[in-house]
Amino acid sequence: MGPDVPLLNEYKQEFFWKRFPQTVLGGPRFKLGYCAPPYVYVNQAVLFLTPWLFGGIGTLLCQLQLLQELHAAVLSGMLMFTAAAGVQALAFYAARKSGTVERLGAPNILVDEEEVEFTNCVSPETLRFIAPGKRFGLNVVLHTIISGVLCGFGTWYVFLGRLTSLYGSIGVSLVVFVLSWVTLCIAEYSLIVNTATETATFQAQDTYEITPLTRPLYIFIFIAVDLADRFSNPVPELQLACQTLHVLFLFLPLLWALGALPPLDALLFWGMEQILVFGMGGSPMSSNVRLLLMFAVSTGITVCNYFIPSALGVVLFSVTTGFLLSLDLSQVGSLSKSPREAFRVHGLHDGGLPPFVPTSFGWNLGCREIALYVTLLLVATAEAGLLHQFFGSTQSQNLVSGHQSHVSYLLLILFFLCWALREMQGAYVCGGMFLNPLYPKGTSNVQTFKEKNRGLYLAAAIRRALLYFVSPFAMIAFLSMDKSLLSLHTVSISVGLTRAFRVVWQSSEDALLQMVVVVLGRLAAGGHLLPGWDSLGTGVQLLLVGLLIDRLSQFLAKLKFTLTVLVTSWTEKKQRRQSAGTLLALNTSLWPLVLAVVTLSALLSAPLLPLFTLPIFLVGFPRPQRSWPGPVGTACPCPDSIFYQQMSGSLASALRTAFSRGSLGSLAPGSHFLGRFQDRMVWIMILERGYGYCTVNIKGLELQETSCHTVEARRVDEVFEAAFERPERLGFTQGFNLHWGNALTPCAALAVRAYSDARNVLSGIIDSHENLRKLQDDFMKALIWLLLRYCVQKHRGFLWRGEEVSASGGTKSQSSQFAQTTCNQPFEAVVVESNLGTSFGDWSDEDDLFGPQPPRRTVALVTAEAQPGHSALQIGASLPGSVEMDSLFENMALSALQPLQPLGLSIGMPAVDKSRNTEVLKESSHLNFSCPQSEIFSLPSGWRTAPLLPSRLLSLRPLFPEEWFRFTLGRFGLAVQEETSADMTKALKEDEVLKELHAKVALSCLILVGAESAFTSPSYIYRLYCGDVPWTEGLDWLSSRKELYQLTLQAFRFSFKLLFDQASLGPMESPEELFSTLEEYERDWYIGLVTEKGWHDGVLQEKPFLFSLGHDLTMGTYTGRVLSLQEQLIQVGRLNGEGVRGQWANLSWELLYATNDDEERYSIQAHPFMLRNLTVQAADPPLGYPIYSSAPLHFPCL
Repeated sequence: MGPDVPLLNEYKQEFFWKRFPQTVLGGPRFKLGYCAPPYVYVNQAVLFLTPWLFGGIGTLLCQLQLLQELHAAVLSGMLMFTAAAGVQALAFYAARKSGTVERLGAPNILVDEEEVEFTNCVSPETLRFIAPGKRFGLNVVLHTIISGVLCGFGTWYVFLGRLTSLYGSIGVSLVVFVLSWVTLCIAEYSLIVNTATETATFQAQDTYEITPLTRPLYIFIFIAVDLADRFSNPVPELQLACQTLHVLFLFLPLLWALGALPPLDALLFWGMEQILVFGMGGSPMSSNVRLLLMFAVSTGITVCNYFIPSALGVVLFSVTTGFLLSLDLSQVGSLSKSPREAFRVHGLHDGGLPPFVPTSFGWNLGCREIALYVTLLLVATAEAGLLHQFFGSTQSQNLVSGHQSHVSYLLLILFFLCWALREMQGAYVCGGMFLNPLYPKGTSNVQTFKEKNRGLYLAAAIRRALLYFVSPFAMIAFLSMDKSLLSLHTVSISVGLTRAFRVVWQSSEDALLQMVVVVLGRLAAGGHLLPGWDSLGTGVQLLLVGLLIDRLSQFLAKLKFTLTVLVTSWTEKKQRRQSAGTLLALNTSLWPLVLAVVTLSALLSAPLLPLFTLPIFLVGFPRPQRSWPGPVGTACPCPDSIFYQQMSGSLASALRTAFSRGSLGSLAPGSHFLGRFQDRMVWIMILERGYGYCTVNIKGLELQETSCHTVEARRVDEVFEAAFERPERLGFTQGFNLHWGNALTPCAALAVRAYSDARNVLSGIIDSHENLRKLQDDFMKALIWLLLRYCVQKHRGFLWRGEEVSASGGTKSQSSQFAQTTCNQPFEAVVVESNLGTSFGDWSDEDDLFGPQPPRRTVALVTAEAQPGHSALQIGASLPGSVEMDSLFENMALSALQPLQPLGLSIGMPAVDKSRNTEVLKESSHLNFSCPQSEIFSLPSGWRTAPLLPSRLLSLRPLFPEEWFRFTLGRFGLAVQEETSADMTKALKEDEVLKELHAKVALSCLILVGAESAFTSPSYIYRLYCGDVPWTEGLDWLSSRKELYQLTLQAFRFSFKLLFDQASLGPMESPEELFSTLEEYERDWYIGLVTEKGWHDGVLQEKPFLFSLGHDLTMGTYTGRVLSLQEQLIQVGRLNGEGVRGQWANLSWELLYATNDDEERYSIQAHPFMLRNLTVQAADPPLGYPIYSSAPLHFPCL
């Protein structure tokens, strides 16, 4: 798409220009898009001005001195309450009438869905259009009462006498009076008559009708300040605030229209988060419930601290509670379980237990963890108590010569050491501007990468010890000897010190930086006292410094994001719209205004919203760091989601190591990271941070890349290549980060266990006659091996288990040294043909054109019907390389497409001569084996009754590989014998009855799947691999023996994998090698289709290898897909968090307010610098569409 794609399509433009005036005015709909009677507009105008009328009556009576101010305000409020009750009664009446009266005539489907037929000025349709009413009766009462209170207090707020006393001018007072009533009318209309859609929308749906309360709430805040000034002693600052707020009151409609003021829910959670972080030393929480609980507990502790009479008691209480609150106490229950269970409860591996479970410190709450935490707490409290008792009261006013001076210098040393050691861990230094010469580059092998990183690992261990075990005690020592502890019983000092003792543990790195800034300020002042600053106390100083550092870092990040949007709107040709020059000139000429917008958004900790991602900057409404109201973990799942789900556990373990080493830089809740591996994109967001733990959310982006996704993915690869694949030695100019302006800054490479996806075109393999001639023999050998293994497993009391049988000999399959014993799931989604019902999907050249057509049923469904408790098979969308193409053939499987044949051949199904039934081989259920051990290898009696003539079986008898049968029988015989006996093994091999039994069953299966002649057609092989077995005589008999059918299909898939491996690596040289290869297939491989549930389960259970056969219709080729589980390097970079928040704020505005859901809209097009398309994908549904999103993952960082 070009850069001049419309921001809004024509329909959305018309919709927007009808909605926006309604938002500005608070709800009146004066622009309808169709003709309406004049009384519709008149009625709305009268209702809009009604509050002004009642307020004017009260103001007039007060000005005439007929009523006092309070009585006049009460009168206005009562009148408004009566009017609001009347409006609600009319709305209720209209709702009942429209619900009982039937409209005559058929509805016109061509009429606009919003058009209303008005009959008269008080008809139910008119009333419902003007005042839709409330959904809940409680809201009817509540909103009516609030409307009366609002009108009364609003009248009092804008009395002319009050305004004249504030500004001393009648003219100014009249202007403020008139415009203030416009604000009040807008709020009253939105509350009572019809609620406008707010540009500041946080929730997708207003379930409980909270939106009508938003505008009155802000008016009540203004009124509260005015009342405080009226009823308190004269305070110049408070009077100045009233004067300012009365002027700002006039601009409330503009702020509402621009969406700068948050809705109630966003305001509540944002305010609690800011107070918790900067007022109480906590961290943003990963959920709203956790935020509410932590806020309540922290508030209670702060209040308790204020009332403790002893300074020593305050110190001990603050140190203890600060340490306990900085731990993730909500996870104590899950951490107390075994490491394996704790790993599962954490949500790190939802699809089954992985082959490895982290056993390092912190993954479960064991004796060593409890001992460490108890020791830290005891040492900290003892240190704080002793230092305060002996040095707190003798602390000098001069920092340079006091007892704190030694600790202050220690803090300076610790800070610079931790900063330097952290900078060494990443790919870039100095804020991402220069390459780190110490970081290994050009390494793709995991082991080599770890070897080169050993020096950095040592430096990381030193940093971790200094940061987590030395710095907290140094900071506690600094606080315990502070002189402000002597004047605790002031609110500010008590709150400041409570926060300071907690943030030491909650965020040690940030607390160390804040204390260093305070120390440097005192050292810079020398022996001089700064009255305004020193009187605040150390706790409040640290609070202000922490707030200043946070806002400054936000300002710098927002400024970088602003410059990126501005510059790339002109330099990037694909982003250069016709209006780019005009917008660039406006931003340049109005740069003080742009800088003010950036500053204001940083001060409010609100996202900087680029409208339509153009260089038009607005202040988005403040919201929590998570940006989204819903719970973490919602996604739009698809079959590709399993790859992210599988790697989430290993990635969490790697992130834990990277966080503790400092490889990803300073961690703060709200930070975003992007990981890249092959065709996979991982989005990582920090949700919560405390002492020794971190909570993150991992999202997986789509694998089927769109054009926009591909453009940005290519740029991501370029950014990572510049950081990780350059030569070791570089000059100064070559070491500069050429992608510094990009939203992505590379940090580190992490070793993660993930699947490597390899796809091969099978031309020359599947169509080679030499290879196909061996397929029949390999099929028989694989089937014999599986039949004998089935007998061994049945003897041991379990079926379909992958318990390893000891064997020797090499293999030539495409695998590595991984070995894992897992359950081998039965093959599902296997299409077979039966004689029941009809189905359109079975049309082919081999169908009977003159009779009923056989339907298609899957073996999975047949099995599920016979086994209660099994859920129906879940079939999702196809993966790349999948054998199902639902988008082209609707519900018909690709495997159902049969090769075309000349007209006149195979028109009907083969006729079945019923007279043959008398000649079918009949056998008794008891067989006379010559060896006692042969009973173990006997097959079920139902498998011996195939409806085939003995002569037909006899003619195929040479195809049975007797030598292979004896070899395999000998190997399995050793596995079931309690004592190894050469004579017993020999007798077992010479048992002719057992051999003939297996020969008959194997040859019957060969015939029933149509493989009695050599395979010659790749399409036939493909169909048979997919389980789409062409009809043959006796196929229904085979499909009814579910276990035998699954063994047969598994044998054919094994044989095709043998063909694939031998064509690539050479033929098998000995029976031992073939036996070992089949063992490896059974143990380490899943061989099937990507659309089967077994493939899904195999990925989640971390099968070392998976193989699938596919068919590319567009190219007309057959493809093989191999997934290999191995440790891979995933490159991870830090994203500009403010850029992400800004784009998400625009996405929320654009979709929830402007309803601009066009898939080709401008704001979703590829942007190589802002990574706009990837950022939109990573948003929470319904606005974004990540295919995987984990629940909040809690893991240790010590």
